[in-house]
Amino acid sequence: MSAKYDLVVIGAGSGGVRAARLASTYGAKVAIVEEYRLGGTCVIRGCVPKKLFVVASRYPEQFEVAQSFGWTFGEPEFNWSTLLANKDKEIDRLEGIYGNILGGADVEIIRDRAIVTGPNTVKLAKANKELTADRILVATGGRPFVPNIPGAELGITSNEAFHIEKLPESIVVNGGGYIAVEFAGIFAGLGVKTTLVYRGDQILRGFDQQVRDMVAEQMEARGIEIKLNADIARMDRCASGAIDVSYKSGEVIEYGEVMFATGRIPNIEGLGLETADVKLNAGKAIHVDAKSQTSCPSIYAVGDVTNRAALTPVAIREGAAFAETVYNDNPIEVDYSLIPTAVFSEPEIGTVGMTEHDAADKHAKVNVYVSTFRPMQNTLTSRPEKMLFKLITNGETDKVLGVHIVGPSAGEMIQMVGIAVSMGATKADFDKTIAVHPTAAEELVTLKAPSYQLVDGKRVD
Repeated sequence: MSAKYDLVVIGAGSGGVRAARLASTYGAKVAIVEEYRLGGTCVIRGCVPKKLFVVASRYPEQFEVAQSFGWTFGEPEFNWSTLLANKDKEIDRLEGIYGNILGGADVEIIRDRAIVTGPNTVKLAKANKELTADRILVATGGRPFVPNIPGAELGITSNEAFHIEKLPESIVVNGGGYIAVEFAGIFAGLGVKTTLVYRGDQILRGFDQQVRDMVAEQMEARGIEIKLNADIARMDRCASGAIDVSYKSGEVIEYGEVMFATGRIPNIEGLGLETADVKLNAGKAIHVDAKSQTSCPSIYAVGDVTNRAALTPVAIREGAAFAETVYNDNPIEVDYSLIPTAVFSEPEIGTVGMTEHDAADKHAKVNVYVSTFRPMQNTLTSRPEKMLFKLITNGETDKVLGVHIVGPSAGEMIQMVGIAVSMGATKADFDKTIAVHPTAAEELVTLKAPSYQLVDGKRVD
């Protein structure tokens, strides 16, 4: 006999949990099925533990800066095992909170692997039991992609990086996106000799070019080797236990560890979507419409498994929009046009809206305001690192098209800036806002004349 629900959610990550909780609040009988842990990638092996590692990796620099402000102390010591143990405690705490949230909303939590067996049925692999539901929501997220090269199994991904027993003496991080850049900063900050290898001509593809160049320059200044236009051909285990990495150029270098941060792919393997004729798109993600409905009318999908915008806050918004639309008679479509984003690299990045290149492509006249300066924490030191504030506006309407920040607390600042940009703020709106002094963020409201203009895509100084 099968159990009957209004909604069965597959995957208890950020998007699935939000959808399940809201749907239940609106009167639906809901079950959520999760084979691993509550919280999904973000909480268990993504955003949260990564940010904890980022914080840990920044202390050596802070210890150095502190001395210029009069502090003296003994030689600091770092214990990787302590960080891992405390990280695990925090993840356990957060998983408990997710369980309490779902339980408080009367959502039934089923610890099992779910397999879709039809438009309205889900099989539980361990319990060998079938669930029946009016609707099924797939929220299984994504997983790291590992390139098909000889010896790739010797490497790790972001999943394993949170659990390695001992920090290696050296590591090569393969990739150029935000995950690769963030982990390169983490390992380097914790004292690991770090190399970042990327097949393109500059890291952080898709970000503003000036941001990309500045971050790469400052990463190298912090001791991270960046190998561009390079690709790994094979990997072999050395007698010492280290890994010989052979590049396509013919170069062979030994590293203590290799981490692949070469992108993520939708987690749909073995999910049984074909039994309900759920269509995939060209990127092997679940194809959905603006309301997250798949080609099978009773099945929906949210989050990274749809590959629309692989970010936790987006998955949460999609899950909420699904519940509002289907169970609260309040049709909502998620707007993907303006998504504030932070990269917890070193230096940190905060960005919202168009890059300079995109703005020039779409508008005949663009004003670009740029300010670079040393943050106050570095002014009493010999450290050369600078911050970047870049404001891009429509030269004809004065509307702010994009804001890009590089430096300490860039992520915190861009959240607030994102509100103004989402409301359609103009440069005049920024100008009439009184500055908070002395702060780095005051640059956003004190930028006067454009640093340069772009007219029909060409720079005019």
